[in-house]
Amino acid sequence: MEQSKTRSYGSALYTIITVFFFWGFLAASNGIFIPFCKAHFHLTQFESQLIDFTFYGGYFIGSLVLYFASQATRVDILNKLGYKNGIIYGLILSAIGALVMVPAINSGSFGFILSAFFVIALGFSLQQTAANPFVIVLGTPETGTNRLNLAGGVNNFGTLLGPVIVSIVLFGSASKLIPAEQVEISSVNNLYFILAGLYVAVAIFFWISNLPKVTSDEKIEASNKTNLPLVIIFIAFCLVLASGPLSEYTHLAKSYFVYAALAIILLTLIGSLSASSKSNEGWGAMHYPQLIYGMIAIFTYVGVEVTIQSNMGALLKTPDFGGLKESELAPFISLYWGSLMIGRWTGAIAVFNLSKTMKNIMTVIVPLFAFGVVLLVNYLTGRDVSNLYIYVLCVIVLIIGFFIGQQKPVRTLVLFGILGVLAMVIGLMTTGRVGTFAFISGGLCCSIMWPSIFALSIAGLGKYTSQGSAFLIMMILGGSIIPPVQGILADTSGIHLSYVIPVLCFSYLAFFAWKAGSELKKQGIDVDNMEASGGH
Repeated sequence: MEQSKTRSYGSALYTIITVFFFWGFLAASNGIFIPFCKAHFHLTQFESQLIDFTFYGGYFIGSLVLYFASQATRVDILNKLGYKNGIIYGLILSAIGALVMVPAINSGSFGFILSAFFVIALGFSLQQTAANPFVIVLGTPETGTNRLNLAGGVNNFGTLLGPVIVSIVLFGSASKLIPAEQVEISSVNNLYFILAGLYVAVAIFFWISNLPKVTSDEKIEASNKTNLPLVIIFIAFCLVLASGPLSEYTHLAKSYFVYAALAIILLTLIGSLSASSKSNEGWGAMHYPQLIYGMIAIFTYVGVEVTIQSNMGALLKTPDFGGLKESELAPFISLYWGSLMIGRWTGAIAVFNLSKTMKNIMTVIVPLFAFGVVLLVNYLTGRDVSNLYIYVLCVIVLIIGFFIGQQKPVRTLVLFGILGVLAMVIGLMTTGRVGTFAFISGGLCCSIMWPSIFALSIAGLGKYTSQGSAFLIMMILGGSIIPPVQGILADTSGIHLSYVIPVLCFSYLAFFAWKAGSELKKQGIDVDNMEASGGH
């Protein structure tokens, strides 16, 4: 009986890891799908970034609905439903979205396509909210972190393969590339039929599996004062969505509404910080300044991680950066997401019980090996990867950064925030391969930030840790807002200059590390002995 349970749990874990792969695969594929849609549907750069807006907006809306439903009932809805059922319903929802994508693309309506993306993302939001804690309970608590890091590593592998495979499906092999305007719609249809089939297959596996029923009837403490800020942030999200009709009705440029939405979100969080510092009653987790600074940091981090690659297709199509076609972008988009994989695999070393000497050796070997995997994946598709070899210099800088950061959240985040600023400035001041690799190296800088931000943001929250984590997940919204902001700037000032947006993002992340460390020290928390491992 015990052996049967072990086999069942092992199968469930591998299946959940497959779900993690899907998240990374589809999110990274947007880097190829966005420039394809821009060329195929003749979109502006801002309009093309609405793909990320709806995709990451789905995460935000899904999290927001679950939060308000739980607040209204005073019970964690997802825990009450059960993690297993949450994943099944999320997979079915994503499958419906993938199937809707077929008539959406055939219709030629970009708005219809965005709606399908939103449904897929809603399913992902439900899956992700349920899958992370479910991974923890599929085994002993002591090894829960190891399982999450294993799942995260597979997620990163999905981000590496996504751009490569989607590029082949859309544009063919490297030996015979098809221009975006000539791509047969049937190629895109096949991609989403396959994804829908995989989602349904995994959902069926979960349904028939004998898994532990994990539920909770724990009452949720009301935090009524947090409701208004969240509603205002939701309204700001809708402002971006309605920027097109509003600009036509008011005769104001779309940029006014997009920039206003960003300002409203940031000012709402800053205002909440000020108000909660005067009275903690009713604010719950948002009474802690490190959490609100962290919410802005997660918003900024996800935004910069997404916007660098989402706008890269347009950048690489310019003469100064190679004048590439949509069908030639895959190696560079894959290298960007591969950079995140390189850093996260390196960060996962700390999870294992290794001697200090062995950890040091692996800190050198793992990132170089991961870089080799990135090259191999691209080489196997028939691409010439010799022009990517020089990127090893950026990987070496990452290795040095790991030795200096020593897995300490404040030190690591300050260091990689500053390195991110330097990389983006170098990219802004140069062109060609130097500028391209400088911007791509932003992926290396982002790779280790999520666990550092999370660790600093929820430190000292006590009974509000779960609620604080939920607020941080909502701030994935940054991936929905910041890419359109850069898209607007690209349309008005040029795609190259628009990369000043990542400079500002990395600057805040370095500031957050210093500020959060300062706030935690005031609360008597020893930030110098905190550790961050793994990655998002």
